[in-house]
Amino acid sequence: MIRAPACRTTKPWHGLSVCWLKKGKRVLSVNWKLDAQDDLVKIIDYIEQRNELAARELHETIMRAAENLPLMPYVFRPGREPGTREYVVHPNYILVYRVGNEIIDVLRVLHSRQKYP
Repeated sequence: MIRAPACRTTKPWHGLSVCWLKKGKRVLSVNWKLDAQDDLVKIIDYIEQRNELAARELHETIMRAAENLPLMPYVFRPGREPGTREYVVHPNYILVYRVGNEIIDVLRVLHSRQKYP
């Protein structure tokens, strides 16, 4: 499978949609919901105030994890909300997502100590 760069927007957390191609055929795309986008911006902004390098590295880690979800969408643990899954992308951060027929929706990015739902 290869990533199709035409499916990605220019802003890393605004309306992000990444799709994968397998033998020229679209497999799954990753779509960030508004709550997840807001979560990511708040987390990165908070960390950036204290350590810019750490914020950049965490952002890259979270984005890489989300981009790779189409390769293995069911590998990660079932979520606390029915129909969701949770990917521990960093010891302190969890990506909550839902797998659909053609799309993976990233619903939230949470701190591991954050009460959810």
